[in-house]
Amino acid sequence: MTLRAQPESPESTLCGLGLRRPLLDELLAQPAGRIGFLELAPDNWIGVGGKRFEALQQLRADHPIYCHGLSLSLGGPEPFDHDYLRGLRGFLDELQTPLYSEHLSYCSDEGQLYDLMPIPFTDEAVRHVAARISEVQDALGRRLAVENISYYAAPFQAMAEIDFINAVLAEADCDLLLDVNNIHVNSINHGYDALGFLQALPAGRVRGIHVAGHFVEAVDLRIDSHGAAVIDPVWNLLAAAYDHCGLQPTLLERDFNFPPIAELLDELDTIARLQHEHLQRVATRRTVTAHARCA
Repeated sequence: MTLRAQPESPESTLCGLGLRRPLLDELLAQPAGRIGFLELAPDNWIGVGGKRFEALQQLRADHPIYCHGLSLSLGGPEPFDHDYLRGLRGFLDELQTPLYSEHLSYCSDEGQLYDLMPIPFTDEAVRHVAARISEVQDALGRRLAVENISYYAAPFQAMAEIDFINAVLAEADCDLLLDVNNIHVNSINHGYDALGFLQALPAGRVRGIHVAGHFVEAVDLRIDSHGAAVIDPVWNLLAAAYDHCGLQPTLLERDFNFPPIAELLDELDTIARLQHEHLQRVATRRTVTAHARCA
């Protein structure tokens, strides 16, 4: 599968919000175009009927629906449930989703573990995960974007995290869902340079970005909670991500402790402002380059 061209135009569809059931009524009340896209977890919506299904149909009429999976367990040892994959493919096709992503982790071993577990950073794990990603891409008939996860202990590290991620992306020929909050959280917890990590990721693989808040447990410990407002260092990393890989559909993740919808919309406006500032920097560089060539 070949890489796809990345979006580079200032469109409102590049700012999105997670479709969470506690937000349904408030999302339905928003005017068309206020939120560029919505993202949902298929695991929580496949087979849903009644009023929630009707609400989803109303929302998809005005918004592209992106999908972010929770339970494929890409790094796990158990075979995939192909009945589930067939149902998932039908669901994604029905929604005409522009992007389907999953976590670069595992979450099952003889049953669900109800957490995203880190994969050992080894050559063997690269081959194992890449083969499973390829199997999923074939079954779904679409490219998969894998998300860099936050983690708090690593089972084994024969290589650095950045080298593991890059090796999986190359071996599987898949895309990357770039989570800038996870980079920040891991940089504090594991003591590395967040900007250097970001810039070492392959820009051409990035198909979307997540940004979120987190919980400060201690000076040297951050918890990826998705239950707080985004902080300035993460906003700064998002701006750096645009400079690294260009404008990408960017999702504000909020999973609990929901504030008034106006506060979430304010954070979406911050995303839009950072995207506009990126385009201004690009235009300035082009102007300077053009003047230099004419001098």
